[in-house]
Amino acid sequence: MPGREPAPGGREPAPGREPARGQESARHTATSASDASAHAVPTRTAGARALAALRLLTGFIFLWAFLDKTFGLRYSTPAGQGWIDGGSPTEGFLSRVTVGPMQSILRSWAGAWWADWLFMLGLLFVGVAVMAGVALRLAAVAGTLMLALMWIASWPPAIHRGDGTPTMSTNPFDNYHVIYAAALIAVAAAGAGATWGLGRPWARLPIVRDHAWLR
Repeated sequence: MPGREPAPGGREPAPGREPARGQESARHTATSASDASAHAVPTRTAGARALAALRLLTGFIFLWAFLDKTFGLRYSTPAGQGWIDGGSPTEGFLSRVTVGPMQSILRSWAGAWWADWLFMLGLLFVGVAVMAGVALRLAAVAGTLMLALMWIASWPPAIHRGDGTPTMSTNPFDNYHVIYAAALIAVAAAGAGATWGLGRPWARLPIVRDHAWLR
C-alpha cells in the first residue's frame, strides 16, 4: 500500500486486529463502570437506611416526650401529673432554671397556658412529622428552635448555679440538645423521609411540589 511500511518479514498486520483491541478496551471500561455501580448501590442503600434509622429514633424522642407529658407515663412525668390530669408540661423544668442569660424570662414562662400549648404542639408536630418522613424542613426548624431554648435554659457553659451548687455540666457547648438538633438538620437536608417513610408520596403533593420549604 502506498505510504505504509510493511511489517517485519514482509507481512502486513491482519485486517481487523486494531479494531478488536478497541472493542476489548471498550468492554473492559464498561465492565469496570458496571462493577463500580454495583458497589455504589449497596453503599447508597446502606446510607439511606442509616439516615432513616436516625430519623425514626430522633422522631421518637419527641413523640415519646409528648406522650409521657400528656398521660403521665411515669418516666419523666409521674402518674397523675400528666397534662390531661391538669399538670403543666413546662412548669417543672422552667421553674428550676437558675443559670444563663434568660433565666428570669424562662422562669416567668413556667406554667403559662400558651407556653404549655406551644411546647406540646411542637413536640407532637416534630415527633409525628419526623417519624413519618414528611415536612422534614419545617420539623427541623421547629425542633431546632425548641432545642435552642432548652439549651439556653440548661446553659452548659455554667459550672455553678446561682446558689453555688454545681450544674453537673460536662461540656461548655455540646450536649444532647445540640446532637438532637444536628440530627434533625441532617435528616432534613438529606431528604431522609423517602426510606421507611412517606417522603415520596408527600413530595408528589401539588402544594409540596410548589413550595420546597414544605418538603
